Amino acid sequence: MDTVERGVANDPRPDAGLGRLSQDQRDLRLGSTEKGSSAQGDLESGQDIGADSKNESPNGPPPPIKGLSWLDRLLVVWIILAMAIGIIIGNLAPSVGPALQQGEFIGVSAPIAVGLLVMMFPILCKVRFETLHLLLRTKELWKQIAISFVINWILAPFFMVALAWAFLPDRQELRDGLIFVGVARCIAMVLIWTDLAGGDGDYCAVLVAFNSILQIVLFAPFAVFYVQVVSGDPSPTGGSQGELYSKAATSVAVFLGIPLGAAIVARLTLRPLLGEHKYQHYFIRFIGPWSLIGLIYTIIVLFASQGAHVVNQITSVLRVCAPLVVYFLAIFPLTAYMMYRTGFGYKVSCTQSFTAASNNFELAIAVVTAVYGAGSQEALAATVGPLIEVPVLVALVYVIKWFRKWKGWGEL
Repeated sequence: MDTVERGVANDPRPDAGLGRLSQDQRDLRLGSTEKGSSAQGDLESGQDIGADSKNESPNGPPPPIKGLSWLDRLLVVWIILAMAIGIIIGNLAPSVGPALQQGEFIGVSAPIAVGLLVMMFPILCKVRFETLHLLLRTKELWKQIAISFVINWILAPFFMVALAWAFLPDRQELRDGLIFVGVARCIAMVLIWTDLAGGDGDYCAVLVAFNSILQIVLFAPFAVFYVQVVSGDPSPTGGSQGELYSKAATSVAVFLGIPLGAAIVARLTLRPLLGEHKYQHYFIRFIGPWSLIGLIYTIIVLFASQGAHVVNQITSVLRVCAPLVVYFLAIFPLTAYMMYRTGFGYKVSCTQSFTAASNNFELAIAVVTAVYGAGSQEALAATVGPLIEVPVLVALVYVIKWFRKWKGWGEL
């Protein structure tokens, strides 16, 4: 990968200060033995992506798609298969649906609740929470955090709301499901996309930790604001705004708060105990696949619970796909071009762009399932999210790397 060697002492660009961080402030790298951030830990398998030079060809790094594990490359296939299996089970054994709805836990059936909790924990164990203290030390990093907050928590969700209304004006349920997806900001796959595209892994790790905590506080009020205040849609049972807020906040507290707390404890205790190498290459690799297992299991249960009803929803799935494709293909290049035109370097701009275009579909699925029910149209809309996000963002890795080469976009 081409690099641009230049000093930053007199560099007028806005993010040049990121290159002046002290070694202590750049301890996100956790020693010279690792390359980039914990994005190297693949979402499902925990493998380091591009960490070893032996994986690179003599002519440069491998294509982005080859940087993904085989589990990641076929993620869309696994999701489609899970949907198909769930539909088949629901149709061949109609009694399965009611059975899966028994044993509720905060409004979610016990089988689904287990899957939701399992799929969140491995993801959060890769977030570098120990790096949040860097926010208090570096002015330039605070500037990037502020930019990210505006893009991720104001512009991107509002854009998703606009698209939901443009494409689904007559389908409130699907529209609300999309809005929940838009509010759920990415804290997992963005690590992988940033690493594959050669973005700033250090900044991405801090941003992911920051967004993980923000979602605990902001998800519920933002969901209420965009669903009921901006869109004017009623609550699930026709109640007040407080009802939707209470359900959303409780769901986030349980399905993000419990895994988040467990992940923080695991990371802050096991890393010092095992050491960075064993933590990444043994613990993360062991628990990594459980994220995919939890996601696939949850999708199977969701679709099995809906039974024959979901067979008639193919049109709904296609209608949800359209605004999602437009969202990814618009928000990403607009963010990247804005960052480029304002003089920011490639690495930070790349990270900002992928964060803006990515969504935490696991959390969206968890919350809409708890709020609206497993058989709801909102849950169907949230489930479609990863079907579109994964292939589109893989393609955008190629696009931004081509744009970098075309424009000679410097790293700093």
